[in-house]
Amino acid sequence: MKKTAIFTMGTRGDVQPYIFLSRELQKNGYDVTLGSHPCWRGLVEEAGIHFEPIGPDIDIEKEAAIIRGKVSNPALSLLKTMNFVFRIIQESTNEVYEVCKGKDLIIVSHSQMGAVEANVLGIPTVNVTLQTQMIGEKLRPQTPKDKIFGKMIAKQVAKPYNKIRKVYGLKPVKSADEIMSDKLNLIPISRYVVERNPYWEEKNVLTGYWYEDDEDYVPDEKTEKFLKSGEKPVILALGAMSFEDRSEKDKLDMFVSAFKKTNCRAIIQGFQKTMEDYELPDTMIACKSVPHSWLFRQGKFVIHHCGFGTSAASMIYAIPSIPVPHVLDQLGFAMQLNSVNVATKPLKAKDLSEETIIKAINEMNETYDEKKKQAEIISEKIRSEGGVAGAVELINRIF
Repeated sequence: MKKTAIFTMGTRGDVQPYIFLSRELQKNGYDVTLGSHPCWRGLVEEAGIHFEPIGPDIDIEKEAAIIRGKVSNPALSLLKTMNFVFRIIQESTNEVYEVCKGKDLIIVSHSQMGAVEANVLGIPTVNVTLQTQMIGEKLRPQTPKDKIFGKMIAKQVAKPYNKIRKVYGLKPVKSADEIMSDKLNLIPISRYVVERNPYWEEKNVLTGYWYEDDEDYVPDEKTEKFLKSGEKPVILALGAMSFEDRSEKDKLDMFVSAFKKTNCRAIIQGFQKTMEDYELPDTMIACKSVPHSWLFRQGKFVIHHCGFGTSAASMIYAIPSIPVPHVLDQLGFAMQLNSVNVATKPLKAKDLSEETIIKAINEMNETYDEKKKQAEIISEKIRSEGGVAGAVELINRIF
């Protein structure tokens, strides 16, 4: 039985793909340990996976909300979030090193967590990359100018990992590519959504999305009654972007008013602080943590923040989207949805108002039949890929 460790930092959407991968590895006889923020212990252990807490006991979604609240620029917000996570990764290297000991394989998540420690211990690695922009185009012919600019960027990206390497007396690397697996980099995205870059090395493989259908989920009586009482509702699911450090009544008011004026029934996820003393009209209902594999199948369309997991789920479960990206990587996923015609144009968080929400809903209604049909086609193609099973098959083949 291969002893395997996976480490990931970030919000629930950053952790969920690795839960799906862990469960599939276990089915194939792997002994899996998943390390992440202590706050995700319940989520991981409920999935039947051995959990190891890494880093300080913080509420990562609250921390992300605080950073987002202080910065309106999407690129700057992403940078500050990344710096925050990188700091945890650097400060947790001793914990990661101890968990790596005795393992046969380390699966290195998109944050590159565990790569240096595996290198020190001589343990083989497999990489996972969620953002295709982060994959080097090693096979592209480069001009001298390209090489100079590329080296500058690579040096900056490598900085956090060189700080970890210094702890173990390792020489600095010039690029993060040097600490990546030379055998396999798994990209859990559908080839029907993103075309494979011809300048990628062979080790970079688009596997298809990783997911599990939660067939056993049963909604509470209130939600079930609401769904049966009228037409399919809009789903408002802003993920970690709707986690509140403080009440955000003005933002929720925008959505509620827009839903009223466009005659939409709605299920609203998140806004927990605001919802404590907020009265929704009869045409709307609040819900807490509900699997997207169930929730998205109940809705007409979904308004979401375009995190990696939510964007994938919208296509897997064939529901058109109104994207509301808050940070730069979310904008990239929103553009992917728009490019395959399953979403309206992205509604940037900084432009959010009652008027822009109504405009986006009207755009969705005008083009709904076409977007719904395309979402069903994409869903069928994604399901034919066998993403997570194919990923484990690739790992088996190489190791």
